[in-house]
This record gives sequence, structure tokens and C-alpha cells, in this order.
Amino acid sequence: MTAIQNEMPRPLAESPTQLAAGGLEPGHFDWAEAWYPIYYVEDLDKAKPTRFTLLGQDVVIWWEPKSQAWRVLADQCPHRLAPLSEGRINEAGLLECPYHGWAFAGSGACEHIPQQPSEGGAHLSNRACVDSLPTKVCQDLLFVYPGKPENAARVSVPIIEALEAEPEGWVMLNTFRDLPYDALTLLENVLDASHIPYTHHKTVSKRENAAPMQMDVVAFDRQGFQGIWPEGPRKGQLGTQHTAFVAPALMYHDLTSKQFGRTLTVVYATPIRKGECRVFARFPFKFSSKLPGFFIKLTPRWYSHIGNNRVLEDDQIFLHLQERLLEKRVLEKGALEKRALEKGASRQENDSSSARPSQRPYAQACYLPTQADRYVVAFRRWVSEFTADPFTHQSLPPEWSTEALMDRYYSHTQHCSSCSVALQRIQKIRLAALILSALFWSLLPLRGVVFGPLPLPINVLLAAIPLAAGAVWLWLGNVEKKFYKGHTTPPRNLPG
Repeated sequence: MTAIQNEMPRPLAESPTQLAAGGLEPGHFDWAEAWYPIYYVEDLDKAKPTRFTLLGQDVVIWWEPKSQAWRVLADQCPHRLAPLSEGRINEAGLLECPYHGWAFAGSGACEHIPQQPSEGGAHLSNRACVDSLPTKVCQDLLFVYPGKPENAARVSVPIIEALEAEPEGWVMLNTFRDLPYDALTLLENVLDASHIPYTHHKTVSKRENAAPMQMDVVAFDRQGFQGIWPEGPRKGQLGTQHTAFVAPALMYHDLTSKQFGRTLTVVYATPIRKGECRVFARFPFKFSSKLPGFFIKLTPRWYSHIGNNRVLEDDQIFLHLQERLLEKRVLEKGALEKRALEKGASRQENDSSSARPSQRPYAQACYLPTQADRYVVAFRRWVSEFTADPFTHQSLPPEWSTEALMDRYYSHTQHCSSCSVALQRIQKIRLAALILSALFWSLLPLRGVVFGPLPLPINVLLAAIPLAAGAVWLWLGNVEKKFYKGHTTPPRNLPG
């Protein structure tokens, strides 16, 4: 087993011309000083502003016609603090406050105050400006930099490097969802490949694929870590899997097999607030055969998202509960340790552990005895050594209800252009099917009066039409439900 190294390979380390993400303090990783994806560009509407929350800060996303660029401002008017996301993009191409009509450019400068006399200059004051966040569009994602604006240009956007190095031949599946747990919890979960056969049994894996896992962390520093699983998934049937965590919010598994070609599992964990994050899951495939890619391209995006939501819900409930149990245990262990230190616990006992005091409560709360836990241990070491919790000293909100945890509409559908349009079309088709069925049933008694006796095939057809319309109405009703709610019982717990 190779020991964890002190330096990351050159691609993840700081270069002379750039700043590493996380700020300048060596022992602390500042989550504000990094780029985060907040939307797929195809899901944004250029005609209206969109609200998002990043690291607890409400922001408004809008398209500025003058600069032909996506802009992100703090979501509050400096006048009376009304949310600008409730406003509009006016005829001058400015973001207009819904309360009194103050209008702002993408730079955050106030361009117009309707209540001000023409000779007035209140709009020129710094107090009339709105904070503007740097933005970049990379690989079809809108990225935002919430830290010091002057640092943004020197910090690299965390893109999928493999797509840049070999741009040809990839087929991509993308999804996203707002999750009811921390970005740290999400990253810890997706780094842990050992949970997949059990948690995602009958969705993307099977329990019989579980086996001992000999993993190795080959590089570690403030910018993340890299690991290797020589045997790889499915008991070595697919090949070696490489894993990387790029601080603070990107991880990916990289697997190349003779059967399927190259497959990446890429996850961005964008922190919304304590206890909530938005996951951007991207699955680039470079298949050895053209046939799988052909079928993927034929599959509607909204239909893929229904399946993706099902997989996310496999662990949604227990991760939400788990992080609350973890918070409670860590606080309890930390309090006990503090009391022990205050009572003068022996220095020898304190020095006998390689873990820092701030790291010890987590290690005591969770028992991680196997090599399958190597990435989780490395991730928690990173959080501890670089004080990298984005919401330090904040407590998790109260536990959500099961119904709220299984919500799909507010966590995904309403934000997704393909799913929201598909839902509207399904609802219209259902209404048309219902009207058609009702119309034919109401006219059936009159057919003999109007047309006289009809041949049997015609009668069968006239009876079949409302039945078929009713069947379509029922079937689409089942599909419609999938845009609103998930199933509380995951496939792994179903009989058989």
C-alpha cells in the first residue's frame, strides 16, 4: 500500500501564473474562492431572471442583451432590499427591480431611478450599486465565482479535462437536482464506490458485485487528492478505476474497459446552504461501439432525468438522516474530548493518535476499518487539515418529512427546461385524451339514431377509440406523477 503523498500532481497544483482555489491561507480552504456551476445553460431563460442560492447568498441570473452574456448579481435591490429575481429585463436590456423600477446593468451599476429628477445623481453613488459576481460558461455550464472578483481570472474553472484533451467521440448524459443534504455529504457519498452494489441494487448495480476493495490514495494536498482502484468495479470485470477529488466541489471516477470503452462519472457538489446542495452529475462516454451512443442520443433528456432521479432517491432519505446523526455524534465526541483536555488528560494519550483533535470526533463517530473506506478517510482528512467546512459553526436545519425528501418538482422539474416542457405537453395530451374519451362515450348512444345500424367492425372501432383514449389518459397520468414525486421504497428493498 502506497502512503498518501504530500503533493498533488501538477495538473491540480497551483501554477506560477494562477491562484489555487481556496484562497491564500495554507491551513484553511475558503470555499468562496472557487468557481461553481449553478445551471446548465440550456435550462436558463434569456427572457426572465432566475434565482439561485450559493453558499447561503441569494443571487439572480439574467441575460444581458448589451454584453450578450449571462450575468449574476446579488439578489437584492439596494433601495429597499426587494429581490431582483422577481423583476424583469426591461426594454433597455437592464434588470429592473419589481418594487420601484430601479434598473441595473450586468456590472451591478444602477442605470436608472424613475423617481429621480433628470438632473439627479443618486444612481451614481456606490450605495446604488449591486454586487456583481464573475461568470464563465464552460462545457455547457454557467459557473460563478462568489469570492473576491479580482481573484476570479486567476483561479481555474474546474472543467472535465478529458473532454478538452480528447474532444471527439464523447456521448454525454447530464442531470442535476437540489439535494436535502450538505455538499460535503454528497462528495463523501460519491467518492465511496463501495456503497453502489448495496444502495443502488436493481438500479445501477447488484449486491452480488460487492467484494473486498483494495484502494490507494496516491496524491494528497490542499487542492484535493487522487486515488486508484486497480481491480475496479464488478470484481475486476471492467478494469482499473481512477478517482480524483478536485477541491472543493468536484470529483470523478474514470474507468476504461475493453467491453464498453471509457466512462467517466463526474459530480459537482454546489453548496446552496447548510444542509442543501445542487448536484450536477455528468456521464461522458466514449464507447468502443457506436450502437450505445446511438440509443443514448435518441433518448429524450426528460426521460433520462426520470431514471436519474430514481437513482438519486436510492440514498436520499438515509443520507439526510445520516448527516444529522453524524452531527450529533461529532458534537458529543467533541464535547467529551474538550472536557477530557480541560481535566488534564495525559499528553502521551493525546500524542498517541495521528489525528488532530478536530479530526478525532469524526473518527470516533464512524468506524472505518477497511481499504474500501480509503477515499472517505482521505476526504475527511482534507476537510480537517484545511478547515474546509463551508458552513463552520452552523447547525443543520430540522429534519425534513419523507414527502419533502421525495419531492421532484421543486428540486428538479421546475428548474429543468426539458422536464418542465415535457410535463406541460403531457398534461395537454391527457386533457385532450379525456375530452376525446368523454365525447365518444357521450355520442355512442346516438350513433344508431343518426346513422342507423352500423357494421360490427365500425361499432368495435367506435368503442375502441374512447377506451384507447382512456388508457392513454391513465398511462400518462402515471408518467406525470414521476415529475412530482419519487418512491419512498427504493428498488433494493422491494420483494424479489
